[in-house]
Amino acid sequence: MAIRSDIRGLYAITDPALQAAGQLPARVERALAGGARVIQYRDKSGDRVRRSQEAAALRRLCDQHDAVFIVNDDIELAAACGADGVHLGRDDTELRQARRRLGRDALIGVSCYNEMHRAETLAEAGADYLAFGSLFTSSTKPGAVHAPLSLIRAARRRFPTLPIVGIGGVDAGNAAEAVDAGVDALAVIRAVFAMPDPAVAAAAIAAAFGGRD
Repeated sequence: MAIRSDIRGLYAITDPALQAAGQLPARVERALAGGARVIQYRDKSGDRVRRSQEAAALRRLCDQHDAVFIVNDDIELAAACGADGVHLGRDDTELRQARRRLGRDALIGVSCYNEMHRAETLAEAGADYLAFGSLFTSSTKPGAVHAPLSLIRAARRRFPTLPIVGIGGVDAGNAAEAVDAGVDALAVIRAVFAMPDPAVAAAAIAAAFGGRD
């Protein structure tokens, strides 16, 4: 059975603190132009109107670039904007609830941190991809648990048909090392959206996949 190929390559995650108001769609479009294959809209604020508008705009951009659009932690927003799926973390809504709301074709990803047992449980529950991290020291979450590349290699063997996503401290200088360990996708925030031109930054990280994305 082949790995589901929707989640692959550069997986760029937004952060509302990294651009001026109203600039998110333009910054995301640059990331897509540089080779991002997945965009995750992550905004924990309570501004529902703005979040709805931004999610709809990013959904359209991902359609135009043949990229996957994922919403972080908000099942109802994912449903409303027609996202391809949702990403769930430790304290987020349970996977089965998300599946009931979004349907069997939705991509539901889960954060596994450095916990193989958690990954096994969520894979059994029907997760579509598994995210492990922090692979490297992360400026976004400096206190995050460490997931060594040996864990990625073990996860690749344990879950041969599920996409494996690496996150945490990934940049152009270490991306190839993570790809060699077996990740299908690399999730980044600051290494793309904190850079002057997200297209240039995205291309540098996407190059680590060497055409495999």
